Amino acid sequence: MLFIVIEDFTGSDRKEIYRRFRDRGRLKPDELVVHHSWIAADMSRCFLLVEADDVTLLQRWVIEWADLVEFEIVPVAANRDMVAALSGHL
Repeated sequence: MLFIVIEDFTGSDRKEIYRRFRDRGRLKPDELVVHHSWIAADMSRCFLLVEADDVTLLQRWVIEWADLVEFEIVPVAANRDMVAALSGHL
């Protein structure tokens, strides 16, 4: 399943976030696949497209950053997949 993850750095020490990332990496389970990530121009948020078959993989990742980052996790589907799934109802 695909998810858009929004990491919100508001109110956090961004240097500390990037130090941890530099020193320890993403701290995510290996099974959690990060397809793409983008940083807002003001460095206040990071947007990621990730894939996981088990939601607990996301929870294990979030707990590693919960002291510095707020997370919003939104399950998503590609437009073509949604159209195919709904075709019998249209």
